[in-house]
Amino acid sequence: MENRISDLFSIKYPLIQAGMVWASGWRLAAAVSNAGGLGLLGSGSMYPNVLREQIRKCKAATDKPFGVNVPILYADIEKHIAIILEEKVPIVFTSAGNPKTWTPVLKDAGIKVVHVVSSSKFAVKSQEAGCDAVVAEGFEAGGHNGREETTTMVLVPLVKAAVDIPVIAAGGIATGRQMLAAMVLGADGVQIGSRFVASDEASSHLAFKEAVIKAQEGDTHLMMKDVVPVRLLKNKFYEDVKAAEQRCASKEELIQLLGRGRAKKGMFKGDMVEGELEIGQVAAGIDKIMPAGEIVAELIHEYNEAIRQCGSATM
Repeated sequence: MENRISDLFSIKYPLIQAGMVWASGWRLAAAVSNAGGLGLLGSGSMYPNVLREQIRKCKAATDKPFGVNVPILYADIEKHIAIILEEKVPIVFTSAGNPKTWTPVLKDAGIKVVHVVSSSKFAVKSQEAGCDAVVAEGFEAGGHNGREETTTMVLVPLVKAAVDIPVIAAGGIATGRQMLAAMVLGADGVQIGSRFVASDEASSHLAFKEAVIKAQEGDTHLMMKDVVPVRLLKNKFYEDVKAAEQRCASKEELIQLLGRGRAKKGMFKGDMVEGELEIGQVAAGIDKIMPAGEIVAELIHEYNEAIRQCGSATM
């Protein structure tokens, strides 16, 4: 599947595994890269020394390209960038901040840089900052999300029309058919998160993985838009946030409710009651936990089968 994304990253398939907090460790990233996609480490849940260890373990587990997802607003961002440079990571995906901040530094080191955006406006800013590609992440996506609530089907064509650099679609993609739909809309590749949470290699807790595959339509909701927009799986913590927002709680009260370590409690330690559970709408279509390599193979098989079926359709 040669195209601008597979050529840019020197990978077999234009398929990127999202760098998700508490899920995207070296086992998952290496497994996806070994299967022909691009695995990403999710540095947002890692202390600097942990990130270095994860990078080195990933290098030992794969001879294929892999990258690191870096939330720019992360408290230890400078230490993370220094480690990425020292360890000669070839690809960095940045998010949650201004791409101009670190893109020049990374590019000067020969690193490919991709920024995650939720609007065509920020896609243009990413291109101007020197990014090699952008991820157009729609409202359906799990975790931290854009306030605009623009869906992937609407966002991808708008971003494609606004920039010349390659566009990677994200949000609501967990099957080969959805991958093909994104490519038809103009995407050069896809980034997939939720499907890889339900993988054997994901570092998230088994209880969280099982909650993901049990999720039904309407079981996730975008919350805390006035603080830090995040799509959550509904549980007691979600209900507490909902009640606080309904009584018009202050930003400070919501931040206090969120507290420290809430995401770790849910997704990594398996507290399905009080923990923060970040997952996308597409969880409703995920019904089994599989090895990451098998997920990649299934996605590509479905993609090719969908092309075959579309090719035989007539109007």
